[in-house]
Amino acid sequence: MTRSVQTLTRLRPSVPEPAGPEPTSSGGLRGGTGGAKGEGGAEELLAAVREGRAAAVPGLLEPLDASARKAALTRLRALRAEVGAGKRATPPHLVDRVRSALYVAGAGCLPASATAAVAASWLGARDLLVREEDGALALAALGDRAPEWAADLAGRLARRRAVAENSYPLLHGLVVRSGYAVPPTDGYVTAWTRHLTDDRLVERLREDPQTPVLVAHALAMAEPPERLTRALGRRPRRHWPTALRTLVGEGVLDRARVLDVCVSRLLHGGPARDLRLPLEMVRLLAPDARELRERIPDWIGIASDAPSLVAGYAQDVLTELASAGTLPVGALAEMTAGVLFRTEKKLVRAQLALVGKVLAEEPGAAGELLPAVTEAFGSEDTGVQERALKLVGRHLPAVDAEVRRELAEAAGLLSPMHRQAAGELFGADLGRGTALPYEEILPPVPEAQRLASPATTVEELVAQLVAGRLAEGPAAFERALDGLVRHAHRDRAAVAEAVREAFPRPPWEQGAHCFTHGTQGIHVVLAGVLGLLDPALVATRRAQGPDQDSCLHQALSGVLDARLWEAAGLVGTDALPFLLATPTWSTGAIEPRVLVERLREYRDAGVEPAPTDLAQALVRVARADPSAGRAAEEAAALGTPAGRRLAARLHGEGIVGATVRFLPRDEDGAPQRWWPSDRLVVDLGEHPAVRAEFPPAFRWLGGAPEAAPRRCPHRVEGRAEWATVLPADRELLAACLLPTLAHRVEGDARGAAEPLTALVEADGPVGRAVLLALAFGLGRVDADDRLRAVDGVLVLAARGELNARRLGAELAWLVAEGSVKPNRLADAARTAAATGAYRTVWTVLEAMLPEVLAPARPVRGLGEVLAVAADCVERCGARGEVAGLDALASGRGSSQLVVQAGRLLSALRQGADQPPTETV
Repeated sequence: MTRSVQTLTRLRPSVPEPAGPEPTSSGGLRGGTGGAKGEGGAEELLAAVREGRAAAVPGLLEPLDASARKAALTRLRALRAEVGAGKRATPPHLVDRVRSALYVAGAGCLPASATAAVAASWLGARDLLVREEDGALALAALGDRAPEWAADLAGRLARRRAVAENSYPLLHGLVVRSGYAVPPTDGYVTAWTRHLTDDRLVERLREDPQTPVLVAHALAMAEPPERLTRALGRRPRRHWPTALRTLVGEGVLDRARVLDVCVSRLLHGGPARDLRLPLEMVRLLAPDARELRERIPDWIGIASDAPSLVAGYAQDVLTELASAGTLPVGALAEMTAGVLFRTEKKLVRAQLALVGKVLAEEPGAAGELLPAVTEAFGSEDTGVQERALKLVGRHLPAVDAEVRRELAEAAGLLSPMHRQAAGELFGADLGRGTALPYEEILPPVPEAQRLASPATTVEELVAQLVAGRLAEGPAAFERALDGLVRHAHRDRAAVAEAVREAFPRPPWEQGAHCFTHGTQGIHVVLAGVLGLLDPALVATRRAQGPDQDSCLHQALSGVLDARLWEAAGLVGTDALPFLLATPTWSTGAIEPRVLVERLREYRDAGVEPAPTDLAQALVRVARADPSAGRAAEEAAALGTPAGRRLAARLHGEGIVGATVRFLPRDEDGAPQRWWPSDRLVVDLGEHPAVRAEFPPAFRWLGGAPEAAPRRCPHRVEGRAEWATVLPADRELLAACLLPTLAHRVEGDARGAAEPLTALVEADGPVGRAVLLALAFGLGRVDADDRLRAVDGVLVLAARGELNARRLGAELAWLVAEGSVKPNRLADAARTAAATGAYRTVWTVLEAMLPEVLAPARPVRGLGEVLAVAADCVERCGARGEVAGLDALASGRGSSQLVVQAGRLLSALRQGADQPPTETV
């Protein structure tokens, strides 16, 4: 017995297995001794498979003896290889049906001596299983097998998630037939929940002997099955949490185990959507005081680290225990330190209130609780700092000298606005260390990495394609594309054979519409290697350029599309020995002298460069490289048209510029509700030489698409490869990105700011387009997008290329008209400042604030921005005046806006006493 079988638990089957031909004890199906009809029966079987009649296969297997099945299996394997390689002329609508029939027939022809591993290699093949019903047919075709063998096979298939999810009838039938319980896996449990969910959910769960084990696994899954997370809705009988609570009440499920699994899942954390199920289960079970006390350490961990909604529930549980006097002081101190480290104001303030309530009833606990309260001294919210300081002050007399010194030391984390109050509270115990000069900390300047050489062997190349390595980024994609072209030029037949073996079910079977740009777009080149593309289609796609009404991002994507179709049409021929446009650097740039050498090799081989490949190479060449001047001379000396074009490019001829502007709100009667994305104008100018010399995919650089305000509503997230199209023209690239960034700042789309990272690392001047791209990025809804913009600002600052005051000026009008929300900008600015770049952030905000403070009613939510500005000034020692700040700070009330305005004003007036600034 194998290890996988030894770990199984024997069960008494309680659910009838799927109906099928009656098995026999001989390991085959009834009628398996019909040797006389074996040869003719095998032909009927194979004919049914070729016609895709899977349902007929179990019956056709009956008259076949062992030798006939063995011979049929050999022919089935050959047919499978033909179908997988696309050699068989099967109509497209029959391909999946043929695979289904192959799947069932192969299962029935497996010899009685075949191991479970051999059976799993056929039944778990990703190129065969198509429909769930095929699993039931395959179960019937397998016949009677030893229980251990069936359990071993079920376990092997269950560990393959895609197989387990799509062949539940087969796995469940094997489980019932064997009497063993398959070790639960995510795939099997997901399929199990899908098949059990109906109006008899409670009854079906009650009848299934594996319910306790599978439910425990489902509750513990990182991503629970979709059916378990559905709301109560209009079909309450299908609501899993309610059904599970019923089974807990009946004793079918162990209450303590369910609680333990759910609390443990909450403790492990993850996205809030994946924690809804265990949280709902805990709430439905309503643990009593004893059950809550038994899990105090878990609740503390959840309150400290879980998403806000889940942490709030844990905080409520612990508050209930503390109010009842059953939460130890040490546990409350641990909880307090964890919760006060969080950023959610609601949780933090509730925790300070809880500690205050406990200390009012137990003053002797101050020595243990107050040190935990000082965690709030480092909060970003000065209001939280103030609450914590007042709480410490109220109970300071109850602590001894050692704790008092510890509290005074922690007071160094307080904002300067609270230092005076802290000094009055702690007196001589508060440290008065010598102030050190402020140092501006900026990130190290990122260095471009030289692109690795392409795969040296066909096997290495195909391994990259199959493993999905292309998704690692544009550099990996370019490396693989270049390797494919090079190897196909050397030995097209070897590459074609390797591709056929690696892709038994190639996506290009579905037609040309599956060839999308990006990392999956290389499939069109693979299809070209195999000779499967219509030459007319290739010619059409190579000649395509963007329409007049195309978005700029579509024009960028069209460049890569054109390159792929051109390569697909020429791959494996003498016309494309290698790619000229393959970058030498991770940014997408090409070293000038490397491109000269490539053109020399083309000239010596008598090969004319492919138009789109050459155009991309010319656009990518690094004109700012120190070797550009010498390379231009060498390029001109080649004496070829391509060499002359490269020389002109390196001398700065035909360089496309871009200007960006916004139409006034009232121009041409434009409605007042227009956003910047409605009024953005990107003008590339007119460049007749570019339109004449470049192929269709690049002609838009000569003045098309037209300069006009145009929204960009397309879903375009995750397009990091855009930056590699124009790595030497940063301002032009930013102008192309702006329509997308300007529109998407208003929605909840994620990933649109992905190209910003590569944008700031590219070459070329930094003008208004780059600064606007960063400004829109700083105001995005998605936190990851804002972080990319923050990184971009800091990298430009580190490279000495950031005009912080101009960035502040762009942010000013975007904030004033509501395109960039103050709370998102405050979050981004706070993140940037926390890296140590307080002076840089203040310079940006200093230029922005006068514009947004000028209106009679300042922009709503500006208090958070002022808080970040005040923190920056307090830390970097800046000084000066901000127009409109005096009037705001002298206003009445205690709103955050007024309080933070006063704090900033005070910090600016005290800045003259700060030490000089240094930059790191």
